[in-house]
Amino acid sequence: MAKDGILILKGREVNALLANRELELIRIVQSAYEAHAQGESSLPHSTFLRFPADAGNRIIALPAYLGNGSGIAGLKWVSSFPGNRARGIDRASAVVILNSATTGRPEAILEGSVISAKRTAASAALAAQVLQSGQRSDSAGLVGCGVINYEIARFLLVACPSIKTLVVYDKLKERADRFKEKCAELVTGLQVVVAEDLSTLLRRSSLVSFATTAIEPHVSDLSACAPGSTILHISLRDLTPEVILAGDNIVDDLDHVSRAQTSIHLTEQFIGNRDFVRGTLSDITLGRIPGRKDRHTLAIFSPFGLGILDLAVSKFVCEQARQQGLGTIIESFLPEPWAFDPVEAIAADKAEDAKIMSREERRPNDLQTNGQA
Repeated sequence: MAKDGILILKGREVNALLANRELELIRIVQSAYEAHAQGESSLPHSTFLRFPADAGNRIIALPAYLGNGSGIAGLKWVSSFPGNRARGIDRASAVVILNSATTGRPEAILEGSVISAKRTAASAALAAQVLQSGQRSDSAGLVGCGVINYEIARFLLVACPSIKTLVVYDKLKERADRFKEKCAELVTGLQVVVAEDLSTLLRRSSLVSFATTAIEPHVSDLSACAPGSTILHISLRDLTPEVILAGDNIVDDLDHVSRAQTSIHLTEQFIGNRDFVRGTLSDITLGRIPGRKDRHTLAIFSPFGLGILDLAVSKFVCEQARQQGLGTIIESFLPEPWAFDPVEAIAADKAEDAKIMSREERRPNDLQTNGQA
């Protein structure tokens, strides 16, 4: 590919490149989390574009940089329009742009909703593995019967092979019934049950994933859950502050998740501090804190969804595409350099090198002056 060429990958191609890669994606997500925890990233807050006429719709920009050998920068631009389902199209759509961390120039444009769904599911499956601390679950509950929980079901069945039953619930029973049919095709012999209500699902499942379109808390009681259950609070706004305060709370990034009126944010506003959050998922995988507070408290994982995950998965997709010759390359996408003078550029580089050398030569004297010989 020429230096100014851009790789374009459509949704169908991204899906094909990520098929049956669940365990690889879980490890990629874990590595990205740990790189972030070790300072190998740059992660500005996400920017929400909202619409005054409809609070349920939003488009979010997630810029990020991931180092730790990846050396990639980029942006996910993802929309959520719940009303799309009535139009016969998906709620979410997205695009990912990858830039060179050396030149800043765009190198790839990928359909992003597939990447977003799979990195979210990989994050949830990693949390299930880590927070259960070796405990086996034979049943998983899925609250919200959309594409995110479908991908989470796919990843959980690989990451937690003891699961033999899925219990699903949605406010619209017709959607739950269709979801049941799709999930039944994931694994031979898998039992899929539609719960009549949320309490029934909670009683039957020690591992529960919330992936809804809720914009404010609607669940004020998790007492139906067995002691020590694990709650994957993927949609972030389902649980009331009282429920959050009663749980053992783990997040992906505390600063990021404590905003935008998430349940974590509302809880912070309610009590005036963040002490109710025990740590991050990477704190556990890096061995900084134990997997669980105790064997009885509900473990609640609330991930804001970090742009570094989209970058890590997108880079993997691009590598696979180049190896397999997939995608479309747009040559000469960028304009010709304006007034480029190679002699002038070389001279500027030499002048900058001289400045650096001068600073290095002065450093020992500076250290002695400051009493740090």
